[in-house]
Amino acid sequence: MCSAVKSNAWMLCPQCDLMIKLPDIPVGSRASCPRCHTSLTANWHEPRKRPTGYALAALFMLLLANLFPFVSMKVAGLTSEITLAQIPQVMVTEDYSSLATLFLLFVQAVPAFCMITIIVLVNPNPLPTHLKVVLARILFQLRNWGMAEIFMAGVLVSFVKLMAYGEIGLETSFWPWVLFCLLQLRAFQCVDRRGLWDRLSPRPAMPHPPEVGITGLEQGLRSCPCCTAILPEAEHTCPRCDVTAQARRKHSLQWTLALLFTSILLYIPANLLPIMVTETLGTAYPSNIMAGVIVLWGDGSYPVALVIFIASIMVPTLKMLAIGWLCWDASGQGRGQNDSHRMHKIYEVVEFVGRWSMIDVFVIAVLSALVRMGQLMNVYPAWGAILFAMVVIITMIAAMTFDPRLTWDRVRENNMKESRLDGN
Repeated sequence: MCSAVKSNAWMLCPQCDLMIKLPDIPVGSRASCPRCHTSLTANWHEPRKRPTGYALAALFMLLLANLFPFVSMKVAGLTSEITLAQIPQVMVTEDYSSLATLFLLFVQAVPAFCMITIIVLVNPNPLPTHLKVVLARILFQLRNWGMAEIFMAGVLVSFVKLMAYGEIGLETSFWPWVLFCLLQLRAFQCVDRRGLWDRLSPRPAMPHPPEVGITGLEQGLRSCPCCTAILPEAEHTCPRCDVTAQARRKHSLQWTLALLFTSILLYIPANLLPIMVTETLGTAYPSNIMAGVIVLWGDGSYPVALVIFIASIMVPTLKMLAIGWLCWDASGQGRGQNDSHRMHKIYEVVEFVGRWSMIDVFVIAVLSALVRMGQLMNVYPAWGAILFAMVVIITMIAAMTFDPRLTWDRVRENNMKESRLDGN
């Protein structure tokens, strides 16, 4: 049996399942999979000080961003000023608690929790190892659900929309929020999942010497999706992080397709129903996503119209098509290794861009909180915004339930079929 120390030099790629023997990684460099080019691990300079410094600075900026006014608007002598805390308050007042909850979770709570967790995990402290393991599991699960930078993009888009009606002012909290968005992203970049888990708990021993260059499935091995430990295929519970999993995600295609069909059913009314209502001089003007794009284009705001159209119309539509294509390929319709490389690129794009569709929801959040001008002008969220947010969330979950290793399994199966045909 291989010792646990020797197992530290081996890693199964989480995206294509290729067995890799890691070289000595110079400080400031990272190792990538030679087949699918997925980043595997990094050797950061000062792996404790860097993420701790960025995370502490990010939390301080977040505190400042919540203490002072965020943005203001002046129309016809009337001034409206909001803080970040007032955005969910307005949505609760308008009976849209679901949108307020999404804002609090994705924009404030999740990024703040992740920064605190990074500080706790990368530094020595008296917390029990079991608690640290639980926090590490939560940290990497929540990583993609922090949307502070997407909210920042929504704020900028809302500014362009509002410039046609009045004067927009950047208040004291705006700049700390910009710094918070940058610092929390940098803190995450400086945390290496593999290195963090190795500091929390030793790697379990491998059942037999691995063979480099072939998949773990062919060797009876699997990778823990949480801590990257290499385990026997038949061992379903990781002894290091207690995560239960299998060599391939159970019913991956079925779950992904079920979530995909659900998102399609919600996407139709999300585009037909109004996402917000603009009330001017007592007259209400409801508008859906496409109507908003048309209005921006008609006003000459071409870049913003394109951003909203791409993020809210093209990205969700193309993402659904791409997820369906991935499931079709993983079900056995691929045509070999070149096809797997292409499908892997599609999967990476789907996983990255999907959450950016939330930009339109955050635009509505800013507008509904800021545009409160009595009888002159008011903006309210509508049911279409809730449905659209659900579409984004469900498609994100669909991408997470899809197992990208299935597309690479087709390479081995196709090669085996070709070998049998050649033998005949």
